[in-house]
Amino acid sequence: MSFYWVKTNAIIRKLFSSYIWLLPNNEKKIYLTFDDGPIPEVTEWVLAELKKNNAKASFFCIGKNIEANPDIFKKIIYDGHSIGNHTYNHLNGWKTSTENYLADIEKCENAIIKSACDFKRSTPQLFRPPYGKIKTGQTKRIKSLGYKIIMWDVLSGDFDQKIAKEKCLDNLIQNIEPGSIIVFHDSVKASKNLKYALPKVLDYLNNNNFSYARITAESFTNSKL
Repeated sequence: MSFYWVKTNAIIRKLFSSYIWLLPNNEKKIYLTFDDGPIPEVTEWVLAELKKNNAKASFFCIGKNIEANPDIFKKIIYDGHSIGNHTYNHLNGWKTSTENYLADIEKCENAIIKSACDFKRSTPQLFRPPYGKIKTGQTKRIKSLGYKIIMWDVLSGDFDQKIAKEKCLDNLIQNIEPGSIIVFHDSVKASKNLKYALPKVLDYLNNNNFSYARITAESFTNSKL
């Protein structure tokens, strides 16, 4: 049986305060993020929905998917979204040695640079551990390389094929607040829930005067953290 918090518990945020869980602000900015792409059709559909709503987001990309779909990856960049590293092979940090984990992150970083030669990486760079699973030693090494480790405040649950698509939408609407970092997945597994929930949550955000922001270096300096 799988377990996950839709709204990240405040105690967890406090215990693991070296990670970025949300970015509080007074402007009703929220931070849409998408994990596991880029892939054909699903990522392209997400980009079209975001463009229709003039919404910017941050994409945490898997290196092997970048190499397989370089044109879609370039489209993410050219549409003005932020890019984050999500390892090359979608590794579970708890089950991976620190050296192998770091090598996989570096391989993803090389894929990012190679696939978009004119793309200037943000400083600090963004990293999200697959499954949110990462060891303390891995955290220290990754941060020493200049990465910010980005977790989340609200998990849509779109990856969970056991929940109804309406529940996925409810997870979002009931828990979003200014500064929320929201996780969707641009993957085949999540596509049914994603394609139902994303347009409706964008309508909700627009109608309630939220604004969209990418995660960038300015996000950390301007936040109330």
